[in-house]
Amino acid sequence: MKVFHDFIEARNVTNAVVTVGTFDGVHLGHQAIFKRMKDLAQSIGGQTIVVTFSPHPRQVLNIDSSNLRFLSTPEEKLRKFEEFGIDNVAIINFTREFSRTPSEVFIKDYIIENLKPAYIVVGYDHHFGKNRMGDFDMLSELKKKYNFKVERIAAQDIGHVAISSTKIRHALAQGNVKSANRLLGYTYSVNAEVIRGNEIGRTIGFPTANLDFPKEYMLFNRGGVFACMVDYEGLTYEAMANIGHRPTIGDRAEDDLLIEVNLFDFDGNLYGKKLTVRFIDRIRDEVKFEGLTELKAQLEMDREQAKAILNG
Repeated sequence: MKVFHDFIEARNVTNAVVTVGTFDGVHLGHQAIFKRMKDLAQSIGGQTIVVTFSPHPRQVLNIDSSNLRFLSTPEEKLRKFEEFGIDNVAIINFTREFSRTPSEVFIKDYIIENLKPAYIVVGYDHHFGKNRMGDFDMLSELKKKYNFKVERIAAQDIGHVAISSTKIRHALAQGNVKSANRLLGYTYSVNAEVIRGNEIGRTIGFPTANLDFPKEYMLFNRGGVFACMVDYEGLTYEAMANIGHRPTIGDRAEDDLLIEVNLFDFDGNLYGKKLTVRFIDRIRDEVKFEGLTELKAQLEMDREQAKAILNG
């Protein structure tokens, strides 16, 4: 997959099948768009290209930016684009000036002028341009004027629930990783570096890897214990993770959540290493115990429950 950082770099894409958006999470709805793009590109001997933006438009426009949370980092998003068969990605620098581009001007001066698309494929609720005035109806009007075809992918749903990044974020905020995974079409994961903690877990036989996780990617509002799989240096380990503020130890503020992971059947130093933690299911709420003895007894039960989930 080729990655470009402006429209001019992408001009060599031939018979382009184009889509535009932020694609946070690259969920099943996005995947349906990509599948159709690939089918169209194959039918005309063309190439797929995703046009996306950095920073996220809402960050630039200060639309509730302090509360913004993201399902995927830019690096994770690129890996998913490639995994789902996209040929090219154009990452466009989003600025306030760029946000003022009228919808038709965006299509004409950026998409048509540089990419000369054979097709533009959009999701059912796609909007673009200044004040998000552009939509599928506008593209349908412009296609004859600028000689391209346009397709809209219908809303994708599971169990009569329309898939969206917002719904997935909400599910994760509630700790409902099983629901989030169904809507994503894959297992939600976080990738982060292990930082040094106070090592209390080690003293009770449950050493944990504390993850240095940026606030803008912390989607869990509800703490708890989760059954997980952890990928580390080409190997996969069964594990359980605690997300919360460790009320038994009492060393963190109520809103200062920490992700700490206990890998089963692992003995080694993980400080400074990167782990990918894949969340499979939620086991229980975070609870304040009377002391470390009571905490250890509960963790032993949690471990058995996590193993039953992971091997069920």
